[in-house]
Formats: sequence, structure tokens, C-alpha cells
Amino acid sequence: MQVIKGWFKGLVGLGVLALALAAAAYFWVQGPMPLRAPAATPVDLSIEPGTSAKAIAQAVADAGVDTSPTLLYAWFRLSGKSRQMRAGSYEIAPGTSPERLLNMLVRGEESLRTVTIVEGWSWRQVRQALAKAEHLKSDSRALDDAALMAQLGRPGVAPEGRFYPDTYSYAKGASDLAVLQRAMKAMDKQLQHAWDARQPGAALQSPEQALILASIVEKETGKAQDRAQISGVFNNRLRIGMRLQTDPTVIYGLGEAFEGDLRRVHLTTDNPWNTYTRGGLPPTPIAMPGKAALLAAVQPAKTPALYFVAKGDGSSHFSATLDEHNRAVNRYQRGQK
Repeated sequence: MQVIKGWFKGLVGLGVLALALAAAAYFWVQGPMPLRAPAATPVDLSIEPGTSAKAIAQAVADAGVDTSPTLLYAWFRLSGKSRQMRAGSYEIAPGTSPERLLNMLVRGEESLRTVTIVEGWSWRQVRQALAKAEHLKSDSRALDDAALMAQLGRPGVAPEGRFYPDTYSYAKGASDLAVLQRAMKAMDKQLQHAWDARQPGAALQSPEQALILASIVEKETGKAQDRAQISGVFNNRLRIGMRLQTDPTVIYGLGEAFEGDLRRVHLTTDNPWNTYTRGGLPPTPIAMPGKAALLAAVQPAKTPALYFVAKGDGSSHFSATLDEHNRAVNRYQRGQK
């Protein structure tokens, strides 16, 4: 009888111990993991493709989480999800529990940042934005434009106008070349959609011409409602062989030499982008056009106008004749009645 009682007490003791261990394990899995970094500073964790669960547990500890890699690995294995964890760049915030960490890794909840390409930006401005983007690896910095475009699979193509204006997310430590690749593919897609929707009367012969004209429309438009009208003027001029005579192309051709004041000498000094001295479209786009400008380029308004002038409030006055245009210039630019 004494033996049975002792055996029973042993079982009870083991049960209590098992419950205690289970409770401890539960609270460990649910509880926050201390960080060795300052309390308010998240810890960066980078997991390469093919990393084992055991190596991930060690990487968590090496990154600055004050936890046992052995216990963390055991948790990964016991969860049944150790093979579902994904590679990527993660951020372990203060208060993160082992359970939360596992869910992050299984769902691929990477730490993402964003960079925005703005409609009407030049390629130079895009490069500047990428260089300033937080935690974005600047692999393009050592490349000139030709080498960069070759790296992106477009050798011999100028970068101007090739990257669609949008906000792009990326993982910490990602390459700016990957962002540019996505932006370039997005522009290809938007340009093709616009070209497929073109009007039969548009004076454009190719998607490339549409991209160039769209970039000019983007820079000339002060108010959205004028966009199609501005495109109509340029399409009319192209159709009859009249020079575009648009200031933004001249400014673009001046590059860094432009100091903010467009003078008559600039309009008469020839370069490939001077649409006062040369007919047709310039050789490249002059900015990154957005979707609305792309569509306006291929869907111009049906208008007799051949001229337009800024009214000073962002909108434009459109004229069909030179006399009417000169009167508009005197009124809106020179303050004459």
C-alpha cells in the first residue's frame, strides 16, 4: 500500500511539474523578449533565403535580442511552422514575444520603407530622391546613366521619362536598382495602356513619341482641366509641321546651366531639346509623366487652337490665331488691356 501511495504521489508531483513547465513555457512564448539595444530602438533582423530554423534562432540572438537561441529554436520546431519562415528584412520592436516573432517570420511581415517618384520630376530629381531614401542601398550611385540603364536591361536608352511616378515600398537594405526596375516596368505598362487607348487622330507614330509628348504636357499643365487642350495644341502643331516652341524643353536642354530665368538668348541657342530652333519632338522625354499626361498625349482635345499662354492662376488661355494669341500675351503676361 505504501508503494502505491508513493507511486501516486510521484505521479502527482510529475503532473504538477509538467503543469508548471507548461505554464512557464506559455508565459515565455507570450511574454516580451528583452532587447540588448536601447529599449526604444527596434532590432534589425536579416534572414537570407535557405536559412535553417536553428540559424534563424541564432540570428535573432546575434541581432540583439536577449533570448536563448536553444529555447527559441525549440519553440520554432514545436510550433510546426519552422519550415514556413520566410527570408527578408525584419524589425523586432520592443515588447515582441516569441509567438509574435514567429508569426512575423511565417507571414513575411518585413520592415518596409517607401520612396516616392513625383509626376513631372526629372531623372536628376529621381536619383536625388533615391540617394536620400532611408535604408535603401544605393547600388546605382557608382553607375553613370548608360551603365545604369544597361544594368536594368535597356542599353542605349536614356533614363529620362522611363520611371512611373508612384510610391514604392521596399525592405530595409534593398537595392535602389530593384526599385527602379519596378518603376520602369510600371511605366512600360502605363504607356502601353495609353497607347492602346489612343485616338486615331493623334499625330503620334509610336509609344516612344507618346511618352515624349506626355512629358511635355506634364510640364506645361498648371491645371488638370487644361491637359487635353494643351495636348491638342501640340498635336495640331505636329500635324502641320509647326514647331512646338515650348519653354520646358528649352529649360531641360539647358540642364544645370539654367538659373531660373529663361531669356531670349536661350530660345535662340540651338540644342537637341530646343523646340524653338528645331521641328518635331525632342529626342527624349523631359520628365516623368503620370497616367493623366500619358492619356492626354494620345487623346488630345479636338480644338482649333495652335497657341496657349499662362493666365497667372495656373490655367491657360488658348488661341487659334497668332493675333488672338498676341492679345492674350499682352493681357496675361504684360498686364495690357
